[in-house]
Amino acid sequence: MDTQHDGVTVARSDRRTCLPGGALTMTTTTKTTATDPAGEDYTSGEGLRALLHRLHDAGPGAWEHDPVAAELMTYAAEKYTPLARKHGLDPWEAASAAFDVMRTRAAREADDPWAVVTHAVRITCIAEERGQGLLCSVHQARRPHISCFHDPERLSERENTLSDYHPAFHVTDPHHHDNDEPDADVGEPASVTGAVEDAILLFMLLGWPEGTARPAIEHVCEALARIGSRTGTYEALRRDRHARALLDVPAASWTVLLRVLLGRTTPGYGATGEGRGILLRLLIGEGLPVLLGNDGLVATISHAAPHTRRRGA
Repeated sequence: MDTQHDGVTVARSDRRTCLPGGALTMTTTTKTTATDPAGEDYTSGEGLRALLHRLHDAGPGAWEHDPVAAELMTYAAEKYTPLARKHGLDPWEAASAAFDVMRTRAAREADDPWAVVTHAVRITCIAEERGQGLLCSVHQARRPHISCFHDPERLSERENTLSDYHPAFHVTDPHHHDNDEPDADVGEPASVTGAVEDAILLFMLLGWPEGTARPAIEHVCEALARIGSRTGTYEALRRDRHARALLDVPAASWTVLLRVLLGRTTPGYGATGEGRGILLRLLIGEGLPVLLGNDGLVATISHAAPHTRRRGA
C-alpha cells in the first residue's frame, strides 16, 4: 500500500510467516522515496529524464526559479560528495559539473541520465584535480598533451641534488674554438682493449693487487661481451658465487667492482657518470685523470680493495 505525505511516498508491504507449531507472524516492510511536491522522483533515471525535459521546455529561467531544480542540485551535491572528496574538491564543485551536463541534450535523451551525469562529473573532477596540480585551467588539463606532465616540484623535495636527475645536467658537449687546443682529458673514443687496460690500471693505482684486479675485470668484460647488456651482466655476475670464489674476491669488493665497472642500473642514474660506469666512460673518451679527479669514485674503489678489508668482513 502506497501513501504520500508532503512529497514523501511511503510504500508498505506485509508478509506473513508460519512458525513451527502453527503460530503466524506478520512482517511489515516500509520503503520511503523522496519526491518533490509536484510528484517528480528525480532520483530515478526516468524521473530525471522527465524533469530535464520539463526544465528544457520551460525555457530560460526555469533552472533559476523552479524549486524542484534547486532540490535536484542539493541532491546532486550529496550524491557526488564522496567523488568530490576523493579528488580534493568541494561537493558543490561536483554539483556544478552535474548542472552543466544536465542541461545538455545527451543527458536529456540518454537511456540512463544519471549514468551520463556521473561519468561526466568523474571526468570533470579528474580534470579539476590535474588542473590544480599543474597550475593551469581545467580546459587545459583535459588535453592529453598537457595532462601528461607531472605536477611542479620544489627542488628541496628530492633527496638528490639537481644535477643527479635533471636531464639538462646529464650530458654537456664540448665546444672548441679553432685556435684552441682540445682538452687533453677529452679525446677520441678509446678502443675496447685500451679501456679495459685503463680500468685495470685505475684499480691498481687505488690499491687493488694486479693479480686480483686483472682477472676480475677481464672476467666482467667477457661476460659483458657475451650478454650484451650492462644491466643483465650486473644481475648475472652479482649472483655468480662460483666465479667470485675462483677469482678470490670478497663479496663486498665484488659488488663494488661490478657497480663501478658497469654503473648503477637505477633509472635515475642512467645518464650520470655513476650510472654509466667507468668502462663506458673510458670508451667515450674520458681519461684516467678525469676518473682520478672524482673523489667519490676514488674513495669507493680504495675502500673496497681486498687487502684493506679485515678477515671475516
